[in-house]
Amino acid sequence: MIIIKSFSELNIQELYQILRLRSEVFVVEQDCVYQDMDNNDQKAIHLFYKEKNRTIAYTRIFKQGDYYDNPSIGRVVVKEKNRGKELGKKIMLSSIDFIKKNLQGKQIELSAQKYLDKFYRDLGFYVKGEEYLEDGIPHQRMFYYL
Repeated sequence: MIIIKSFSELNIQELYQILRLRSEVFVVEQDCVYQDMDNNDQKAIHLFYKEKNRTIAYTRIFKQGDYYDNPSIGRVVVKEKNRGKELGKKIMLSSIDFIKKNLQGKQIELSAQKYLDKFYRDLGFYVKGEEYLEDGIPHQRMFYYL
């Protein structure tokens, strides 16, 4: 089940599960020490997929100007044991659909880990600019025309 909420609508359990999932993948699994809780969650729309009352996939969405000049999607994550079931694709398509229906803009912008290039290109994103390091991980700026 996909759930979409603003920060203030999240209950304590939902917030905890989201932060735990992000930490499991971005900090522990990717062995990357960085400040995940960056004071941007309060501005974001949180889109997450729950199964058996557990959050197993997630994105956060920003309206135009809150993170980039365009609406954006970030912190795209799927719990390791739930990968290979197209949940990443499902939450990204839901995120794109939410932006199309609710936010203004001509493009969606994101900072994508380079190794996920094919995943994002298959969804219709394209690369713009040079590769760069973010928290020691190769990234690239990607866009999607609305």
